Amino acid sequence: MKKTVFAILLSTAAIVAGPVACSKGDKESAAYTVGTELGISKAAMDTSVKPGDDFYAYANGNWQKTTEIPADRSSTGAFYIAFLETEKRTRELVDAIVKSGGDPTTDDGRIAAFYKAYTNTKAIDAAGMKPVEADLARFAAITDKAGLAKVLGEQTRADVDPLNATDFETENLFGIFVTQGLATPGAVIPYVLQGGLGMPEREYYLSADPKMAALRTQYQAYIAKLLTAAGQSDAEAKAKRIYDLEAKIAKAHANRADSEDFAKSAGVWTKADFAKKAPGLDWDAYFAAAGLGNAPKFGAYHARAITGLSALVASEPLDTWKDWLAFHQINSHTDVLPSALDKAHFAFYGTALAGTPEQRSRDKRALDALNIYLGDAVGRVYAEKYFPAPAKAEVGDMVKGIKAAFAKRVETIDWMAPETKKEAIKKVETIVVGVGYPETWRDYGRYTVSATDAYANMVAGEKAEYAHQLAKIGKPLDKGEWWMVPQTVNAVNLPVQNALNFPAAILQPPFFNAKADPAYNYGAIGAVIGHEISHSFDNNGAAFDASGALRNWWTAADLAKFNAAGAALAAQYDNYKPFPDLAVNGKLTLGENIADVAGLQAAYDAYRASLNGQEAPVIDGFTGDQRFFIAYAQTWATKMRDEALRARVATDGHAPGMYRALTVRNLDAWYKAFDVKEGDKLYLAPDQRVRVWG
Repeated sequence: MKKTVFAILLSTAAIVAGPVACSKGDKESAAYTVGTELGISKAAMDTSVKPGDDFYAYANGNWQKTTEIPADRSSTGAFYIAFLETEKRTRELVDAIVKSGGDPTTDDGRIAAFYKAYTNTKAIDAAGMKPVEADLARFAAITDKAGLAKVLGEQTRADVDPLNATDFETENLFGIFVTQGLATPGAVIPYVLQGGLGMPEREYYLSADPKMAALRTQYQAYIAKLLTAAGQSDAEAKAKRIYDLEAKIAKAHANRADSEDFAKSAGVWTKADFAKKAPGLDWDAYFAAAGLGNAPKFGAYHARAITGLSALVASEPLDTWKDWLAFHQINSHTDVLPSALDKAHFAFYGTALAGTPEQRSRDKRALDALNIYLGDAVGRVYAEKYFPAPAKAEVGDMVKGIKAAFAKRVETIDWMAPETKKEAIKKVETIVVGVGYPETWRDYGRYTVSATDAYANMVAGEKAEYAHQLAKIGKPLDKGEWWMVPQTVNAVNLPVQNALNFPAAILQPPFFNAKADPAYNYGAIGAVIGHEISHSFDNNGAAFDASGALRNWWTAADLAKFNAAGAALAAQYDNYKPFPDLAVNGKLTLGENIADVAGLQAAYDAYRASLNGQEAPVIDGFTGDQRFFIAYAQTWATKMRDEALRARVATDGHAPGMYRALTVRNLDAWYKAFDVKEGDKLYLAPDQRVRVWG
């Protein structure tokens, strides 16, 4: 689920370790035009490499050679640098809140209680499996398929964490995502999504790749190990039944290409349609238990999968479903269950799937959990200290400049019809941009947090988030809604809202540096801003109009030319091979790659406009244009463990950073800045440079 609908409805700029941090807090940190320092890291570069042969190595070669991936990480890079500073600030603020304690009915009190319960591993171990006993008993008490439908409904949760890329498992057969419907402009509805897998996605179950086959064997062994550690009887037999069921679930799932083709996913079903189009599940019982009994219509995002999964509810033995429910309830909450389960979980998900040798310390994981369950409460404290209103206003001005540059590029496209241009310009002009933090903070008044029961806190937090999402159904779309907390080192484009979020945490080094000159900041954070704006016009975003409705506003000729440019860019990325047997999938990563090309060009145009016709000074031997492009490449410094890199290439819509840095090949200005000529390895003839938007 995280690997499908979020790639469309929440188009993230990059995949990072997890949300934890904030940016510089004084006004100077947002003054992006006053700095005069070099900004780029000369120490990271390998200037013995010719820029036109390998620009990534030129910009990051020494960093690549000397940097070690931390033992508790599957990767490292520029995002991790910002993450570390964020984590440090987070630690200091949370420690102060925990020390002061506070009224448990206040946000500070909830933060303190949650943190204390989560980090008290002695109490968690002493409690054993008792916290989950009531849930397991609920599953064991199921006597028929109607009872199964009710429990499946009770288990339904909202999936709203697009960054938590390692959290593959879900206790939900179906997931719910609430926003404006693809085919219901102005109407907020619940999307029904495919779920039910314990591994990342269907290909892990179905691929003939020997490495995938090996993971399947390890996964089944893990299921048995976890059930045994949880005191479940007949663990080996149950593990086989659970795995076999998930293999059937995987076959019912939409594949990656179909899942990302939202034109096929815009169908709207009534409750009556589910019984007709997806027989097998008692939908009335399911919707009533899921709190969706009064919802008039649904987005059937994975329509064929909904039909297939419902059929499996009818055809597969009741006891197998009960085993599956028990496993996923345990598997989804191992971090708040006894240490043996937590360690087993990490051994598979952390080490086998991602290649990470060591688990993050408990206190750091507590910060991650706080950002999920009390993210706005923590974010409010961060924003107050690290991102004041003047900084928000100044970065907002930078966003306006890049929006204007993008609109100007659209104006100058010679192949685009006037009516298409008009729609595109309207869309970019009406994008709602959120900088730093949301205008309205989440109310956690109905979330009761215990200082002694970590499992109860997690389950209650899931239910609180679900209730928050369901409350949006039937109400007007809130274009100002945030899908990331301020302490997230990332950014996001929201096509159905026609909105952007730039959390405070990404507005810090190495993406933003108040002391660096504008060339650096436009190449770094400017390219991120341009990237997110451009997501509104990538192969996915371009199908939405200014209101966020799924509508074709293109002439046939313009759309054909746009698609041809996309095909050329996909072919360019198909040639990048991190392993002899595995290449980047240009079609899978096309949306991100289009946003990189168009965003970098818009950022460059805005940078040049900021110079008011003058040339930037040469600093430490580098021209302004050179600093701009090097800064961009250095934000994509990336080092990944082989297992994680393979998983990224196989399943993720974002190409690895070392290839995203090569976006520069498509900009004429890069060739001039570094005197790149025919014969250089990265050289593209002018007619081969992809110019998607302008």
